[in-house]
Amino acid sequence: MEDYGRGMTQVPTTISLEGLEAKWDAAWAGQRTYRFDRTKERHDIFAIDTPPPTVSGSLHLGSAFGYIQTDAIARFHRMSGQEVFYPMGWDDNGLPTERRVQNYFGVRCEPSAPYDPKLNVVPATDGQPQLPISRRNFVELCQQLTAQDEQVFEHVWRMLGLSVDWTLTYATIGERSRRVSQLAFLRNLQRGEANSCLRASPSSRTLTTNASPRSSAWKLPPHFSTYAFRSSRIRSPTLRRGPASR
Repeated sequence: MEDYGRGMTQVPTTISLEGLEAKWDAAWAGQRTYRFDRTKERHDIFAIDTPPPTVSGSLHLGSAFGYIQTDAIARFHRMSGQEVFYPMGWDDNGLPTERRVQNYFGVRCEPSAPYDPKLNVVPATDGQPQLPISRRNFVELCQQLTAQDEQVFEHVWRMLGLSVDWTLTYATIGERSRRVSQLAFLRNLQRGEANSCLRASPSSRTLTTNASPRSSAWKLPPHFSTYAFRSSRIRSPTLRRGPASR
C-alpha cells in the first residue's frame, strides 16, 4: 500500500468549491473543448437546435433542469464520436421584452412622443406611473436592458457548466438577426414553401408576421388585417394592404 501511494497527491479532508466554476470555464474556453469544428462532414455532425430562452427576467431551478437534459444529450453524442453543434441564443425580441422594460423602468412606448437624446431613466419603484417616451427611446431601453440580462444569463449557464460553444451565441434582435430572417424568409418564398402576410392587432397596436406552409389552412380572426410582401428587395420591402379578413 505504501508503494502504491508513494508520490501520489493525497485527497484533502475538506473540499473547497470556491472559484471552481470559473476555473474550469476558463480551462474549457482555453482548450476549445466545446468549440464546433466547421470542417466536419454533415453526417458526422449532431446539431442541437433549441428555442433560445426569453431574456425577460431571472432564471430559476426549472430553467437549469431543462437545459441540463439537453446538455446530457450533447455530451453523450460527443462521447459517441460525433461533432456536436450546440449554440446558445437569446430570444429578446418581442412582447415579453417590451413588458419587462415597461415594468423595470416604469415607461411605456408612445409613438407620438418626440425623441429625447438625453433621456435618463432609473429602475422604477412600486406604484410609479409609467412615463410615455418615444418609440426610438423605448427601443434603446430594450437594447440596453437585454444586453444586461444576456450577460447575467450567460454567467449562470457558464457557472452551471453547460457544454455550449459560446462563440456561436446569437440573439433575436439587431441588424444581423433581421437580415438573416429576411434572407431566410425570402428564400422560402422563392421556393414556394411559405405564404407571406403580416397581422395587425388594433387593440395592442402590434404587428406580427405569419409565415405558414402552403399546406396548412390557417384563418385570421376578424379583427386582424392581412398584408402581403410586394417587393423582393431585402432592405426596404414595400407592403400592400389587403382586405380585412371576414
